Amino acid sequence: MTTILKEISITGNGLMKNKPCTVRFVPSKEGKIRYFVGDEVFDATVDNVLATDHCVVMGKNKKNSTMLTEHLSAALAFCGIDSIDIYMDETEVPALDGSSKEWVELFKKAGIEKHFFSKPKYYTVSEPVYYLNGKTSLVILPSDELYISYAVNYDHKDLTRRWIAYNPKNQQEIIEARTFGFYKDLKKYQMLGFAQGVTIENTLGLTDEGYTSDLRSENEPIKHKILDLIGDLYLTGVNPLNLKCQILVKEAGHAVHVKTAKILKEKLIDYKRERT
Repeated sequence: MTTILKEISITGNGLMKNKPCTVRFVPSKEGKIRYFVGDEVFDATVDNVLATDHCVVMGKNKKNSTMLTEHLSAALAFCGIDSIDIYMDETEVPALDGSSKEWVELFKKAGIEKHFFSKPKYYTVSEPVYYLNGKTSLVILPSDELYISYAVNYDHKDLTRRWIAYNPKNQQEIIEARTFGFYKDLKKYQMLGFAQGVTIENTLGLTDEGYTSDLRSENEPIKHKILDLIGDLYLTGVNPLNLKCQILVKEAGHAVHVKTAKILKEKLIDYKRERT
C-alpha cells in the first residue's frame, strides 16, 4: 500500500467547464483511492463510472460526481499510489497542462510512502481479454512482461496509420503528453458547452499544417492515448504498470478503455500463482 507523506493541494480550471477547482490530497491507510465531492464519497473504480462521452466521469450520481479524472488516475499509476483521499470543491478535475506532468510533480513534492515494504505485486489475466467493435479493438493477453502498443489512424498528416509502444525509456514522454483535438472542431464543441477551458498551453490542436504549438516529443498525441489508457485501466483497482500482459490497442477511446477494464477486472489473477 502506497500513499503520500503529507497533505497537499492544487488549484486550476477545468478543461470542459473552465471553472476553478481546488483539489486536496490527504494520506490514507484505507488501501483505496477515494473521491470526496459534495456530501458523497466514492471509490475510483470502473463500477462508479457514469459517462465516457468526452472524458471519464465518476461518482454515485451526476450532482456529486467528478469529471476528467483520467490524467490524475494515470499520475497515481505512474507514482504507484494506491491509497489516497481526494477532496474536491468542484466537480471537474483541473486540466493543469493537459497531461499528467504536474500531478506527478505534485505527488513527488508531497513525498511518496510505502506503508508495507514489499516487492510490487504483479498480475496477469486468466484468459485473453478483448473488446472488438468495427475498426476499434483492445486486446489483453497474458505475457511475462508488460507491453503496450497503441495504434491510431486519424485524418492528419502525422497520425495516419501510426503506432507507439510503451516502454520505461519513454515513460516521461508519456507522462508529459498533452490532450489533443482537431482545432477546426473547437468552436463547435464550445457552442455545445464543452471545451470551455481549452488553451494553447493545455491542449495540442491538430491543424492541416501540423499543430497549434510545438510538440513535446515525437508522436505526442499517440503517447497521450497511452496515458489515457493507463489512467482508465487503473480503475480496475490494479495498477496497469504492474500487469504481465501484452496490451494491443487500435483506435480506441475512453468508452472502449472502460468497457474493457470492466471485463479485465474479473479476469485478473496473481502472476506468481499463474507461474507455479
